[in-house]
Amino acid sequence: MKEKKFKLNIRNKEYVVEIKPEGTDSVKIKVGGEEFNFKQKGGEKGQGLSLAGTSLPKKNFGEKEIRAPISGTVSEIFVAEGESIEKDRKVILLSAMKMENEIVSDSKGKIKKIKVEKEQNVKEGTVLIIME
Repeated sequence: MKEKKFKLNIRNKEYVVEIKPEGTDSVKIKVGGEEFNFKQKGGEKGQGLSLAGTSLPKKNFGEKEIRAPISGTVSEIFVAEGESIEKDRKVILLSAMKMENEIVSDSKGKIKKIKVEKEQNVKEGTVLIIME
């Protein structure tokens, strides 16, 4: 196996992944600056790989985005930047086709940035709020 390098796009964030063989029974995988070493199980081909000699860092989920599920007009904004909120908290009221749609948070967190204003028209998928 020769060294391979490719890009992975997850939730609009690009990651560079490098795979490099290390001897006959191990491989090094580098993702976003973090290196992981894998050894072949049982020392035989076809047995799979296992993580060897690497301590995994704590997973950092970082920012969470609340997006518009449909196109419409922002009628109300119920939160402020810097405010801590709980899961299922109503954050925005979105009007579409003469109906009011409550947009709620799917997790608890802190409002980092409100990306829209009252009376603004938005399309489906538009980022409304960024949480941390």
